[in-house]
This record gives sequence, structure tokens and C-alpha cells, in this order.
Amino acid sequence: MRAVTGKNLAVIGSGSWGTALAKLLSDKGHFVHLWAHRPEHVVEIKRDRENKKYLPGFKLNDRVFLSSDLAKVISGKEFVLMVVPSHVFRSVFQQVIPFLSENCIVVSATKGIENDSLMTMSQVMADELGKNGKKAVIGVLTGPSFAKEVAMGIPTAVTVAAARKDIAVEMQDIFFTERFRVYASTDLIGQELGAALKNIVAIAAGISDGLGYGTNTRAALITRGLAEITRLGVKMGANPLTFSGLGGMGDLVLTCTGDLSRNRTVGLKLGRGKKLQEILAEMEMVAEGVKTTASARKLARREGVDMPILEQIYKVLYEDKPCEEAVVSLLTRDQKEEMEY
Repeated sequence: MRAVTGKNLAVIGSGSWGTALAKLLSDKGHFVHLWAHRPEHVVEIKRDRENKKYLPGFKLNDRVFLSSDLAKVISGKEFVLMVVPSHVFRSVFQQVIPFLSENCIVVSATKGIENDSLMTMSQVMADELGKNGKKAVIGVLTGPSFAKEVAMGIPTAVTVAAARKDIAVEMQDIFFTERFRVYASTDLIGQELGAALKNIVAIAAGISDGLGYGTNTRAALITRGLAEITRLGVKMGANPLTFSGLGGMGDLVLTCTGDLSRNRTVGLKLGRGKKLQEILAEMEMVAEGVKTTASARKLARREGVDMPILEQIYKVLYEDKPCEEAVVSLLTRDQKEEMEY
């Protein structure tokens, strides 16, 4: 891997993932300008050199600079990393655009599908850049990577993707460390669909565990969930091999089995009888799969792709269908060949 001297980078979003990536990049030697939406949050992180609200226990070094002023954070940067929730991604990116340097690299580390447009985050960025006549190079970062474990320095492997291979390679070099291995891809749509849709399957896996079903059931959900994700991805032009990689199977397994998974946690609580609004009210951070379920259902119907697990999770989340009935609906579907697409 080629050596990379410290660069001036911008990270937009100071949740757990944005903070973990800021720590990773600054520990590598980059100078990271981290944007937080609330000025009082900036004051707290500056004072403590720690994001006690979203990533407690991890000190940020003096190469992390904090501000709630987007102009200060973004101006002059050649690399901007977007790490804000999918439901506010477009509105924040609209505010980012005026300050982007010509032909800078803008990378999304957000996993979701916009509810109204049914666009992935890279498509949202391309859409807004086109409307504003601005030029930037778009990339994505995805893969099995809990923020806390990345901050701890636990060995992790991820994928970066861009339409141009040379840009993907440049992104590799920026992120790569001895504990954070980075693979390159040119399959933007495949990587993003895998990242967004696995959160829905993780809710299903959590429901299964919450109902007290065993590892047989969880394994079935992961495997058949991957089949659904692949069906939709291939229909939309993705490389099917992407879904056997880190952005597909890797991220799916992590999110469906890991105790740090917010989406699995939502499912666990649903399976144990809690109502969705009660669960969401208890959570500090966003479980992307809840909103993505609604947009993914519209996307699957638009593309004419059968996604039965997605359909049942939608009914549980948005039509208050009992979890046990959703399981019965899945198990009593017509028999099919396993590889029938």
C-alpha cells in the first residue's frame, strides 16, 4: 500500500460512525475537520476531546478540529466524508455544495435509501451536484464495521467504491491502516444496496431472536435475505459477486448477529413484544433499517422484484402485524427452488 502524507479532510456528521472515522483518519496522521450540527455539541467535544454522547470512552487527538460552521469545515478540502443519517442526507448535502472545491472527492459512509426519491446516497449526491452545476468525484465506504470496534482498533475490513478505479484506489490509501484493511470496487450501486438492505434483514434476525427461535432460523433469514438483496441488486445493474463480499455477506452477517447492531436491537425488542414507537423513543442513535424498509419496499415494487422478508418486515413496522404472524406468512409461502430468481 502506498504511503499517504497527512491530508486536510472534512467529516460531516459527529454521530458514532462519523466520530469513529474522524478518530481513525486523525490517528493515521490526517488533519480532520469534523462538523457537528449543534454548536453545544461542538463545545462539549472540544472540552472533553471525546464524543461522550455518541462514542464515549475514546479520546480524539489534536488533529481533529471541530466546528458547526460548514464553510469552515469544507472550504479548501479535497476530500469530504458524508456521515449523516439518510433521512437528512439530501438537506445537509445541499448546504455542503456551495463550499465544495472543484473536483474534490465526496464519499458517503451512510447506509440507506432516500424515502421519496428511492435513491442511494451516491445518487442523491449526483442529483444535487447536477442541479447546482458543480463537479465532484463521488465514492462510498461500506462493509462490516461497527463504530465502537473501529475506534477500539479492532481489525476490520471494508470496501470503498467509485465509478473510476483510480479514485477507489486513492480512497483506499486515505483510509488504510494496519487495523483497517480497505478493498476497492467500482460497483457503486451494488455496494450501496447491500449496505442499505442488510439493515432490514437484521431487523428480521432480531425479531427471530426476540421470539426465542434458534440459530437455524437466523441462518435461514440471513441466507434468504441475501438472496433478496442480490435479486434487487442484479435487477438494478449490480455485479452479483458484490453480494458475496464485504459490502454484501460481510455486512449482513455482522448486522444480523452483532450485539452492537441497532437494527438487530430494534428487531429483538419487537420480537419481545415492544411497540416500534416505544423502541425508537428509547434510542439515542438512528436505526437506518426502519426508514429504509419503507423506501426499499417501494423500490422492489418499482423494479418488480419479489422480496418476501422485506414485505413482512414492512407489515410489522408499518401495519402493526404481529411478529409471530409474519413468521408464519414467510414459512407458508409456496415452495420454490432455492436458486429460483
